[in-house]
Amino acid sequence: MTGHGRSSALILGGLLALGLATLGYLAGDTALRIKQLDRSVTVKGLSEQEHPADIVIWPIQFAIADNDLGTLYARVDDGVAKVTAFLTANGVAAADISRAPPAVTDRSAQQYGGGERVEFRYTALQSVTVYSRDIDGVRQVMARLSELGRQGIAVTGGDYQAQTQYLFTRLNAIKPAMIEEATRNARAVAEKFAADSDSRLGKIRSAAQGQFSIEDRDANNPHIKKVRVVSTVDFFLVD
Repeated sequence: MTGHGRSSALILGGLLALGLATLGYLAGDTALRIKQLDRSVTVKGLSEQEHPADIVIWPIQFAIADNDLGTLYARVDDGVAKVTAFLTANGVAAADISRAPPAVTDRSAQQYGGGERVEFRYTALQSVTVYSRDIDGVRQVMARLSELGRQGIAVTGGDYQAQTQYLFTRLNAIKPAMIEEATRNARAVAEKFAADSDSRLGKIRSAAQGQFSIEDRDANNPHIKKVRVVSTVDFFLVD
């Protein structure tokens, strides 16, 4: 090989080595920057509020027993009239009161049992339901329910279908403020973590909103609802 050829080969080899070294440095520097950018902290922020329910569903059930089917239905109608009159007299709007069909049982037609004679052949379970936004007014009427007993209406209790329900329907109105509060609380936790690790808090890397839950505040106050949401936020950390 001539001197000129060897010189060209050496120059080419040197340039190749320099190029590889430069490429390695750039790759290493890029990896370091990516690693630095990848430093983050994931925290959870809680927002919890109490709100009064805005709808009450109050089923009033009573039972009637008789041996004559026609008389049974007449007594059911009379009972519904008494319950309705009691409710409207105590301020419940007539439009908020509804009546379900009575559930009538012919005990002599039942295929099970020991065949013993029963005092009444027919029984009827009747429901009158109040659906109202006047929570306080309806709760005051509930406290006077014993008046129906003095009128001969045997109001039943304990049945799952007769449980009073309180609903909270304003969730969309409070969602934005609660999400903001949860995110703010998450940032406070992240800032404390960053300070403890000699870092600064960067921008939000990702965020996930948790499910909203609505529960009774406690067993004795089902008309007061506890609304809760937990947001998960991932923040970048900066040296």
